[in-house]
Amino acid sequence: MNPQDSAEPIDSGNPFPLEIEVFELQRLRDSGTDLLLIDCREPHEHELVRIEGATLVPMRETAARLDELEPHRERRIVVHCHHGGRSLRVTEFLREKGFAGAQNLIGGIHEWALRIDPSLPTY
Repeated sequence: MNPQDSAEPIDSGNPFPLEIEVFELQRLRDSGTDLLLIDCREPHEHELVRIEGATLVPMRETAARLDELEPHRERRIVVHCHHGGRSLRVTEFLREKGFAGAQNLIGGIHEWALRIDPSLPTY
């Protein structure tokens, strides 16, 4: 028996895993990989600390701003929040709406600040 026969089938509609670690996101950014980084926190949180290049789309506005996200439908989209809970919900919503490349950043901006950019404040 081929070991791949027992593996879970790959979901061809979702080319990327549901979640991504901060080190992988940094590797993608360093390599110039085309992706959209969405910050789904509230504006006051975004003002406190942000990942350079992130687009603010608060979770409560995601559905209303789908038209704005439409041009990015075929791109890899990484969504982050503070710790990863809200962004997981946004990621799942985007995938349900056909944004197959949407991924949740595990640990959110807090993990990013701890592991990638310790110059960023944590809260």
